[in-house]
Parts: sequence; C-alpha cells; structure tokens
Amino acid sequence: MSAILEGTPDKKLALVTGRAYPEQAQETAKYLGTDVLETTAYDFANGEMYVRYTEPVRGADAFVMQAHTEPINKWIMEQLIMVDAMKRASARSITVVAPFLGYSRQDKKHQGREPITARLMFDLFRSAGADRIMTVDLHAAQEQGFFDGPVDHLTAMPILLDYVRNSMPLENTTIVSPDAGRIKVSEQWAAKLGGLPLAFIHKTRDTTRPNHAEAHGIIGDVKGRDCVVVDDMIDTAGTICEAVRTLNNAGAKSVTLVATHGLLSGPAVERLKNCGAREIVLTDTVPVPEEKRLPNMTVLSVAPLLAAGIRSVFESGSVSTLLNGLPEDMRPRNIYA
Repeated sequence: MSAILEGTPDKKLALVTGRAYPEQAQETAKYLGTDVLETTAYDFANGEMYVRYTEPVRGADAFVMQAHTEPINKWIMEQLIMVDAMKRASARSITVVAPFLGYSRQDKKHQGREPITARLMFDLFRSAGADRIMTVDLHAAQEQGFFDGPVDHLTAMPILLDYVRNSMPLENTTIVSPDAGRIKVSEQWAAKLGGLPLAFIHKTRDTTRPNHAEAHGIIGDVKGRDCVVVDDMIDTAGTICEAVRTLNNAGAKSVTLVATHGLLSGPAVERLKNCGAREIVLTDTVPVPEEKRLPNMTVLSVAPLLAAGIRSVFESGSVSTLLNGLPEDMRPRNIYA
C-alpha cells in the first residue's frame, strides 16, 4: 500500500507522524486506506532534533500528526520542525493534527504580566508553515480565533456518547458539569441522550495554585442517581476526584467520569484509584501507558474521528457534519479491551 494516498488526478494525501505516539497515526492511516509516510527522526547528543521525509511530498496535502504528551515541549518542537521540513519540501498544504493541543489551558490572562500561551502556540505553527490546525476538544472553543487560518475543531462527543449510551442504562442518569464553565457542553450531552436531567458542581478556582479548585455545593438533584461527570480533560485529577466525593456525599448512586484528554499527570492515577468512581472513560488523544491504566478505566480510540476529519479536509467536505456522529465505516472502539 502506498504511503501517498491519491485523490483526484491533481491531489495526493501524505500522512506523517512524530515519535510521541506513532501507533495513533498508524491506526488513523488504516481508516484512511493508506500508510504513514516513513520519516527519519532522531536526537543529537545535545537534545536537538533532526527530521527528514524519505519520499517526495511535493504537491501533496500533508497532515502532520503529533501527540502533545510527555515530554510535551520536546514533542511540540519536533512537530514544528516537521512542519518546517514539509514546507521546504514543497507540500501544497500543511495541516497540523494535534489531538490534544498543548498549552490550550492558557487562553487568557488571569493576572498581570502573564502570557497567553495558547495564542503563542498557534503563532508558532503558523510561522513554521502550517496552513490549517486540526485538534480535538479545545479547552476553550474561542481559541480557534487565535489562528490566522482554518481550525478544524473536532469533538470526541460522538465517540464518548456512543459508549455511554451502550454501556449503561440511562433511565436513572443525571449529567453533571464539574463547574459552571462546562455547563454548555453538559447541556449538549443531556439533550443528545434524550433530555436527561442536568446538575452542576459549584466550585471556585485559585488562579495562583495550578490544578486546584474547591467544590462548594451541587445545583440539581443527584440523590439516588447514576451521575455522569463530563469534562474536557483529567490532568492531576484533584478537582475531578473532589467532584466524585461531593456527589457521593450528596447521595449519588454511582459516578462515572468521562473526559476527552487523559493527561493523568503526577498523582492522578492514585487519586482516581481511590476516589470512588464507578468507571473512568477517556479517549487516546494522548497515550495512556499500561502503568496508568486502572481496572475500571476505558480508553476509546480517536483514530476514526481523526481519519474522518482528515478525509473531509482532503476531499473538501464538511468537517462540521462530524458533530452529529461518525461515518458508518469509522466506528469507535475500546483500544484496551
């Protein structure tokens, strides 16, 4: 199978990946019916990186994929170098595919003399030569305005919704927003699952202490209910585990945690193990290594979503249709089943 996917006579697709999570790109390529273009990449003794593509990409619509996982700064830099190499190799268009976009939480200034690092990220990729950005569930949707070009903001909601719909009875279920900022997304979840009741946890966040928030109460009825807490990411898991304890103390029958990005940094796994959640449902926008998996953890592949997005862009189709679900030939699955 060729690593260059031919489209119309004047179009060809090239999918390349960095070293952070090549398995994700390989699975995405299978859904596209192509191969990942072979890339030579290595580190010099001082930590600098080298990248070279082994096949010509002149005139190709290139999709440069990389997982922004640990060590995150290294993999972002490698992707920037890959974009630069692609530009200098005369690719017709370059799309950065970053399922989890690093630094996306730093989207505004909370205090004086702070950076807006999410904007810097978009500027760096634009300067390197990217024409387009594709990502999944940005921390704040308005960040799309930081990039001077198209941003394909995919959502893992169809994948996660399908799993929840098929894995648990919904008659006694309440969708819970972990804070006021996620209410809009939680409302969409509740509506798509047949008009389920909605609750949210009132919490405050100390902007001077990273990964820290305090829950003060619950708005809505959760007593005796199966609660599904919906968030965009689980990082150190401190606030999400506090949400579980708050719901359990309020009499919830069970609590299921659902999040797109399973960063699982530092004490996250230990906290999740002991928090009392019935199940933790994540996607693999970043890899979840074996040592971080728990018996009650489900990790769903986003490769079908990425492939559908890439195919839509390559064929000049509508990416927005993916908000309503994936094509029949691209169904999600539990990658660790």
